[in-house]
Amino acid sequence: MKLDLFDYELPEELIAQTPLKNRSDSRLMVLDKKTGEIEHTVFKNITSYLRPGDCLVLNDTKVLPARLFGTKDDTGAKIEVLLLKQQEGDQWETLVKPAKRVKAGATVHFGDGRLKAVCVKELDHGGRIMEFKYDGIFYEVLNELGRMPLPPYIKKQLDDQDRYQTVYAKELGSAAAPTAGLHFTESLLKEIEEMGVKIVFITLHVGLGTFRPVNTDDIEKHDMHAEFYQVSEEAAQTIMDVKNSGGRVFSVGTTSTRTLETVAAAHDGKIVAASGWTDIFIYPGFEYKAIDALITNFHLPKSTLIMLVSALAGREHVLHAYETAVKEKYRFFSFGDAMLIK
Repeated sequence: MKLDLFDYELPEELIAQTPLKNRSDSRLMVLDKKTGEIEHTVFKNITSYLRPGDCLVLNDTKVLPARLFGTKDDTGAKIEVLLLKQQEGDQWETLVKPAKRVKAGATVHFGDGRLKAVCVKELDHGGRIMEFKYDGIFYEVLNELGRMPLPPYIKKQLDDQDRYQTVYAKELGSAAAPTAGLHFTESLLKEIEEMGVKIVFITLHVGLGTFRPVNTDDIEKHDMHAEFYQVSEEAAQTIMDVKNSGGRVFSVGTTSTRTLETVAAAHDGKIVAASGWTDIFIYPGFEYKAIDALITNFHLPKSTLIMLVSALAGREHVLHAYETAVKEKYRFFSFGDAMLIK
């Protein structure tokens, strides 16, 4: 299956650079996965498409303020360090810019020395293992000194860091937000729950690989990055109860979808308590076992995420929906508008 099959024309001005003032005021395109029919509404009307007995599955991961700007001790050079993954103790796998200035043994300090990092190992492509030294609690220091690692297509810094977190973010560990969830407010979630819809939280920590382009013309040769997920006993039981009683599972975002489909694929279509690393790659031909409907944002051309959506609704329906979104001037990507595929 060729990569070009998932391309579309996107004017740059449609890439949302800032979030809307009110989360649930974003637009919502509703796509019927069987017929390809499209409706246009606003996100707060998502309640019109839910029924008592359905289930809404949300990813409660929390984005680390993982971008640090510091100074090299010996030369005073400006260094940017992006935390990717905790290794052991206070050692982290990071991306460093400019990497050529940070060799093994180099020290970088941040916030007038409140936080220091020593390079203990050089990796490929700007990667470095950095060991951090600090007083107090690491995450509190990071919260004070770090910035949100916004996607590369967003050029403006955020005035309010919390706008790149969902209102239900809880489990620290993501390099990027599960952006389909950014449209929900606490009052909208309460309204949904009062309708008789079950709200379930699972966790998948989003890696930076989510922004990595597909570099192979044959998509089946693409290597997916692995991400850590966790589904609790309570979450699994609730989802199975909903499925067994004829309710529908609405997955919020591609991260929740990849988690649920990973678990279902390993357990004959059932959702059970599980945790581990998933590198599941969902593209047309994939048979969904866990979810019935998907709430998601509009994704990059030729990305693994548009392939995942195409596997659910059909490539032709999805590309037509995207062409319609461009024509109707929807806002795209992380801070953009939403789509419901039902």
